[in-house]
Amino acid sequence: MDKLEQVYEGKAKKVFKTDDPHYYIIEYKDEATAFDGKKKGIIQGKGTINNKVSAVFFELLEQKGIPTHFIKLLSPNEMLVKKVDIIPLEVIVRNYSAGSVSKRLGLEEGIKFDTPILEFSYKSDELGDPMVNDYHILALHLATKDEISTLTQQAFKINDILSSYLWEKNIILVDFKLEFGKTPEGDIVLADEISPDTCRFWDRTTMEKLDKDRFRRDMGNVEEAYIEVARRLGCL
Repeated sequence: MDKLEQVYEGKAKKVFKTDDPHYYIIEYKDEATAFDGKKKGIIQGKGTINNKVSAVFFELLEQKGIPTHFIKLLSPNEMLVKKVDIIPLEVIVRNYSAGSVSKRLGLEEGIKFDTPILEFSYKSDELGDPMVNDYHILALHLATKDEISTLTQQAFKINDILSSYLWEKNIILVDFKLEFGKTPEGDIVLADEISPDTCRFWDRTTMEKLDKDRFRRDMGNVEEAYIEVARRLGCL
């Protein structure tokens, strides 16, 4: 399948048309950003790792009944996906206190919640991806009530699947961000990526951070953390 013109470039990925209008190619980049693009850098090998790690998760979720946009890997840093229209919402699931929820609520990092917390953010770099609730979503026509219900159910199911899977790899799934898209037929499928860029992964034994927080906080050993996640998932 031939890669044609680029249709999108984000902070971590490029998207290209193909000679089949039903499929796109996603190319993962080594560039890293944080704090709404205020901090920028390079994480060597990140594109390859995030591509392969996302593929592992997409394949696992497909096996468990979660529809995704993933078709197959094409190269170390490229995957073939179904063409979808991204729903302009980030769906965030939090199992432990960390990051922005700790700051907003004055919580010490690392508290395990009795029940997972689900949040929605409006996808807008200009506005800093502000948090929204169901009423905002409906008022702004970002999604229908039925679509909100589908996103919620899918997010919690994905959380259960990934948390159990990662626990066996000695990794705690602290929190993560999901994005969903709609196919031309109107079906909602999981899209974007699931990787150390979009999840917080902690070592189950040492609580060491194995994700993008190492870049955000200048903790060092960023590449090593990404490699360790990929190694535990059998990608390397």
